[in-house]
Amino acid sequence: MFRISTNLPNDNMQFHTRRREHMMNQAQNQMASQSRILNLRDAPLSAAHSTRYQSYLARLNRFSDNIRFAQNNYRVAEGYMKQGVDMLQRVRELAVQGATGTYSRDDLRHMANEIDELLREFVEVANGRNADGTMLFSGKKSDTIPFRVIEGNVPGAAGSVITRVDYVGDIGERQTEIAENSYIELNFAGNRVFWAENQQIFSTVDSEGYAVQENGRIFINNTPVDLTVGDNVFSIISKINDSGATVRARLDPVQNSLILESTTPSQLWLQDGPGSTVLQDLGILSSGEAPPPGNIAATANVFGGSVFDAMIALRDSMLSGDQLDIGGGALRGIDAALDNVLSNLGRLGAKDARLEHAFLRTEFEIPRIGALNSNEVDIDMTEAITNLRMLEFTHRAALATAARVIQPTLLDFLR
Repeated sequence: MFRISTNLPNDNMQFHTRRREHMMNQAQNQMASQSRILNLRDAPLSAAHSTRYQSYLARLNRFSDNIRFAQNNYRVAEGYMKQGVDMLQRVRELAVQGATGTYSRDDLRHMANEIDELLREFVEVANGRNADGTMLFSGKKSDTIPFRVIEGNVPGAAGSVITRVDYVGDIGERQTEIAENSYIELNFAGNRVFWAENQQIFSTVDSEGYAVQENGRIFINNTPVDLTVGDNVFSIISKINDSGATVRARLDPVQNSLILESTTPSQLWLQDGPGSTVLQDLGILSSGEAPPPGNIAATANVFGGSVFDAMIALRDSMLSGDQLDIGGGALRGIDAALDNVLSNLGRLGAKDARLEHAFLRTEFEIPRIGALNSNEVDIDMTEAITNLRMLEFTHRAALATAARVIQPTLLDFLR
């Protein structure tokens, strides 16, 4: 037998009453938050799954925003590049007309004036900005105007005209993540998009007996090439060609000097690594500390120019009345420039197509992962209301029973 004290029924009733009140409070909080997990201990396994789903959802939403930002970048860049194509096509028409030999010197001078105006507008296109004010064609130097204009006097021109356009950006890439460990570039190097020919650099230094004096590294278009002590010029050429850089190295059979040539229309970007002077010793780079591309040795011969060089050459040929050059080298340079800009426009379209598919995949994943997370944490409102009503009913019944069962005390008889 158990000994029942006077306070035991009262204590038991208070315990169970508070327990039901806690359960009702928890049910109300779950309904208010529409989640069945208020604390991790409520459902540890579901809470763990939900944490992973929510983390993945956050990344998917970030990927979606990145893709939209990249698409906007590409559409702005596409607009500028199409304007450049239109101008180059007009310049080509003028070149073809000027090469026929049926126009007078005055007519050619008028054509040259139009080309000069198109050249100035093309510089504005190449210095195009994104909607946020950053440069599109300056590589990672997004706050730097990529092309710098130098003006001077040219025979036959009335006043100052553009004589040179230098690229002052870099070839770095700003990238954004569009999927797990999948990146795409946001910007473009102007010395690739607006270049006309493969650039070639001919050293004038005899390198037949050259050997690397100490271990070091050179950079070819930002691609590192490691060199070791004793490497001769043939080993250096082999390592450059095997590095994966868009450059082909060879030896001049006459002067025994090094020749570097880009494999696509672009400007070469060359640097000696820390403590290395290999490219300086071979006569490719100057001995100063000037950054690329202004570090080419003064004794080296450089061939292959930009779109601007081709337009300047055509304009100058028209000003001088050189019919042979107008229909020869000048027209060939414009054709090469047009082909390269169109090629880059095609690559831009291919990247945009990739972004479109990535966006569709991401938009498909977001609701699917959201549904999985909902299955783990969302509350069944119908079941929750039923449970709450049942708790309320049992709570009221318990209180009514307690009012009848709990024994009266002496205080109940004192008046």
